Amino acid sequence: MKKYNRTNVILFLLIAMTLSSCTNSTQSGTKMTISETDRYYSALSTQKGMNAAFLAMFDSAGVMLTSNKMPVEGHQAISELLANRNDSSFVLTWEPTFEKVATSGELGYSYGIFKVTDKATGKKTGEGTYTTIWQKNASGEWKAMLDTGNDGLGNK
Repeated sequence: MKKYNRTNVILFLLIAMTLSSCTNSTQSGTKMTISETDRYYSALSTQKGMNAAFLAMFDSAGVMLTSNKMPVEGHQAISELLANRNDSSFVLTWEPTFEKVATSGELGYSYGIFKVTDKATGKKTGEGTYTTIWQKNASGEWKAMLDTGNDGLGNK
């Protein structure tokens, strides 16, 4: 049996661990589940505001459904809609409670609960449910193709 000196073994382990961590970090950006993606954009909403999170979340052909309006179709139209909505006084967060991915692995949906919190007081000012339909883009990232929400959950 061949003997290995201690330095070679340590060097081998360090190289293996470095390669392993590089692979994992690369995969994490494109291999997130729908729920992980959903939570990522919710965290982005907390950090940079709802408008920034929605603009990052939607695919170029995404559709946003809003109350009492026709569907807002395409990234440019969504951007124009959000430009007229000031998101500086509140924080919108959401938490997925369910996800389902098609057998093909390229399309799926999530739904869950959203909350609106007043930035000045920290008090919850609204909550409701949402649904998002997701599609993987060419980079393997989930992007929102359709998003909608319903206000009000009552007092549970």
